[in-house]
Parts: sequence; C-alpha cells; structure tokens
Amino acid sequence: MSSSRDELQHGLTTLGLTASTEQIDQLLAYVELLDKWNRVYNLTAVRESERMLSYHVLDSLAALPHITAQQVLDVGSGGGMPGILFAILRPDWQLTLLDANHKKTTFLKQAVIELGLSQVEVICDRVEAYQPAQKFDVITSRAFAELNEFIRLTRHLLTTDGYWAALKGVYPYEEIAQLPADIRVQAVEALQVPNLAAERHLVKLVVA
Repeated sequence: MSSSRDELQHGLTTLGLTASTEQIDQLLAYVELLDKWNRVYNLTAVRESERMLSYHVLDSLAALPHITAQQVLDVGSGGGMPGILFAILRPDWQLTLLDANHKKTTFLKQAVIELGLSQVEVICDRVEAYQPAQKFDVITSRAFAELNEFIRLTRHLLTTDGYWAALKGVYPYEEIAQLPADIRVQAVEALQVPNLAAERHLVKLVVA
C-alpha cells in the first residue's frame, strides 16, 4: 500500500492540495471500498484498484482547487466521483450525493458510514423530481450529461447566486455552443491530472 500512498501524496502535491494523514487514509480506504464493491455492483469500468487512483481519485480532485462552496450537490454521483472525494478533503462543505440507481446509492451510503463523512447526505431519486428544502450554491457532475441537459435537469436546485461545475474531458465546444441564451460560461479550466494522459476540463456556468 505504500506505493499507492506515495502516488496519492505526490498527486495531491502536484495538484496543489494538502491532506492530513487521516484524509490520505480515507482516500485509500475509498479506493479499497470501490474496488471491493465494483466486483459485484459494476460501479466503474476501471477494474484495477491502482488505476482508480489516477482515473477517479486524482481525476476528480483536479477540479477541487477551482471550486469554492458551502452546499454542494453531486448529480449522478455513481461511485462517488467527485462527491465522496470532495467530502474527504473539504470536511467543512455540506454535500448531497444524488443518483437514481439504488445499487449505487447503497454503495454511497456504505462509503459515507465507513469513511465517517458525517456532512454527506445520499439521496436515491431522479434529479428532475428531487425537491430539497434548501438549494445548492454549487451543482457538480462528472460524466453525467451534456451541459444543456445538465442545466435543464438541475436549474431548480441552484441558488440565485450559485454556479454549475461540470467535470468534462476534451474542451466541450459543441456543448457550450448549445447552451441556453441565459446561461453564461464563467470559466473553463484546463486540468492536468497526474498520471493521466488525457484532456480534462472544468466548466463553470452561471445564470446570466
């Protein structure tokens, strides 16, 4: 496990993120849990636990330095990317992980318990039907839907001064071109993920 720990520590340092020993332990425990459950529940196409570090953990956390938040909604959270990972490094954030797949939310609830993430709530519901008591200042997603659809399904969940933070692969020129007229691109951050030779971008959107 020391090699995984070293790789993780180096990756976090490269991303400009600091983590306590306890947080490093939590991130590694998350990978172990994801690997274990993935054999039965098919949470991710990535089968090797050592690849999960770069493909899921560091890939998700690369966006973290560009996001400031208090109440965060992770839509289509699946295996907890990026929501669980954000929660580990940002214990002061309140996070809600939303997914319509019962098997995935069962895993998420178990992860929240085992990792001691008391500030995280897991909801099994369709996003368009979800009506929380409180709206969110940041709504994020990773591989959930095209930007236009992401906005359409979640618009009712965003605070008036909030923003969307979508984790994307290559620069989504076509998706941005199809955005509604009242949606403005606040920023598109090019992300460099350690040990991952692939394009990644964080797209931040606001209501104009």
